[in-house]
Amino acid sequence: MYRERVFVTRKIPGNGLAMLREAGFEVDVSSKDRPLSKQELIKALRKKPYDAVLSLLTDQIDAEVFDAAPTVKIVANYAIGFNNIDLAEAKRRGVFVTNTPGGGADRVTEHTWGLILALTCRIVEGDNFVRRGKYKGWDPMIFHGIKLAGKTFGIIGTGRIGADVARRAARGFEMKVIYYDIVRNDALEKDFGAAFKRTAEEVLREADIVSIHVPLTKETTHLLGSERLAMMKRGAFLVNTSRGKVIDEAALVEALRTGKIAGAGLDVFEKEPKFAKGLTKLPNVVLTPHIASATKEARFDMARMAAENIIAALAGKTPPNAVQI
Repeated sequence: MYRERVFVTRKIPGNGLAMLREAGFEVDVSSKDRPLSKQELIKALRKKPYDAVLSLLTDQIDAEVFDAAPTVKIVANYAIGFNNIDLAEAKRRGVFVTNTPGGGADRVTEHTWGLILALTCRIVEGDNFVRRGKYKGWDPMIFHGIKLAGKTFGIIGTGRIGADVARRAARGFEMKVIYYDIVRNDALEKDFGAAFKRTAEEVLREADIVSIHVPLTKETTHLLGSERLAMMKRGAFLVNTSRGKVIDEAALVEALRTGKIAGAGLDVFEKEPKFAKGLTKLPNVVLTPHIASATKEARFDMARMAAENIIAALAGKTPPNAVQI
């Protein structure tokens, strides 16, 4: 009896793998506990006639990869995003593409605020100061941060996460919220008094803190380059928990180095896992290793959704989280 085969590009929580095996599939998981190179992925997919691929955001799925796996019916991305997959190529070949929406979204909001508070309260700098043995007692002149209440909070991108971040800014910290999105968010304006701005530039010029929450597309790549970074208020802070390539990282380093902006909190990077030259040496940045959605609950939920997408597709049904049919 033929058993449909699933290739998983990296180890994920076991609940998703168990679901796939219980459904009767043969499941192969990459033995390399790291992102696969494109050639490694192609080599792995050529070993068997796989029916499904469970991919991660670090896997670039393009025409060459599809060529290596002509029997694949679905690519189930273990991620909220799916910019790593060539959707046009998948559609041309009749391959489903799915994601795991909502997986960790609440946590991304919380992590965003963790970065904001770490920056504006100078928590990381203070921690390093203490650990280096420099703390000699209370000093009224060290590590001055900023008060959040009354400041202007700018959001670029008001989907589920961006809107939740804005809600907490307004209700939790009593900040004035302004935002830009390609689609106006009436609920955000009505419920939290957010003010819509017609351009991203207006948000950058007015906000004391700017938080980015956009998907990575051709239009949003380097959305913030040197020209737009120069528009930000001197003393403003920038936070990005969306996609690294939204910001020109070299330009950001220069803006931080020269004091054009006061600080930045980044969970994502332009060329992960590499950083722009000088970024990690700056004292006014807080950097985390792409963990904004990292809770046990979120990771298990994402594994469940990815498995459900594959099970549905291989049963001849439309997957519940299809982004490409």
